[in-house]
Parts: sequence; C-alpha cells; structure tokens
Amino acid sequence: MPLTDAQRARIDPLPPDRAPRTGGRWRDRREVIDAIAWQFRTGSQRVHLPQKYGSWKGVCNRLRNWAIDGTWERVFTTLLAQADAEEDLDWVVAVDSTIVRAHQHAAGARKRPAKGPQK
Repeated sequence: MPLTDAQRARIDPLPPDRAPRTGGRWRDRREVIDAIAWQFRTGSQRVHLPQKYGSWKGVCNRLRNWAIDGTWERVFTTLLAQADAEEDLDWVVAVDSTIVRAHQHAAGARKRPAKGPQK
C-alpha cells in the first residue's frame, strides 16, 4: 500500500531532490519512499523488491544516502512536531518491569557455604 497523498504532502519537501553527479537520473522521490516503506512494511529483503519500484540497488543507495545526510532524522522530527502540534500524540509511557532483565549482580548476595563441620 503506497503512501496517501496527505502523507506524501507532509514528507515531500523534506528529502533532498538532487541529481547524482554521475550516471543517470534518480527515480522520483515518491517512488523511492514507497519502495522503502514497502520494504519495511513487509520485512522483505532488498533484492526481492518488486520491479515496479525500480532497482533495489538504487533504493538501497538512496536509503543509505538519506540516512547519512540526516534526511530521515529531519523527517522524523518534523512528523513528530506536526503530530504533537495537532495533539495526535499521547506522551504517556508505561514500562512493565516483568520484561526488563535485572543486572546479573542484582540477584542478591553471593552464596557462601554454611559454616559448620565440613564433610
């Protein structure tokens, strides 16, 4: 399922739209974002990307480049700020300690043999 027009309108201005220095033209940003979303949504390997999204290598390179230049951080912080401004976020956090592992030394005192006659 590709992104909706409303979702695209929120993130469309954030990724850079510059052409590569060498080689051919880049695919449209929206197609690449749809390809990246498909990959994370399905959990599929990059090499199994459907042909309609183009070359998996191109998508992988764009994902990596955008991670390096901070694009994904900008997308995240912008979407977070927009959601917070629209009061779409609930900032309540709960932690269930039954699933949090204790440190190995938190189990208690070291076991020492009982004092008394040794056998």
